[in-house]
Amino acid sequence: MFEQIREVVAKHGGVTVDPASLEDSTDLYEAGMTSFASVDLMLGLEEAFNIEFPDALLTRQTFASISSIAEALSKLIARAA
Repeated sequence: MFEQIREVVAKHGGVTVDPASLEDSTDLYEAGMTSFASVDLMLGLEEAFNIEFPDALLTRQTFASISSIAEALSKLIARAA
């Protein structure tokens, strides 16, 4: 899952560094992601994982790092199963 998240971050996150070089806990906003890019990232994640983020997860914290994204996705995928 983490590798797929990194691929989506690379394509949609607007970070200024290679996501493969980031630690899972690195703040993506500090790595260059803007709030506009976070919306694009959310849409890319929804498409890649075939899920929809509920309003309660549409927070800066959800998309702040690869690990926080993975945590949210794990919950959403578990609910869908």
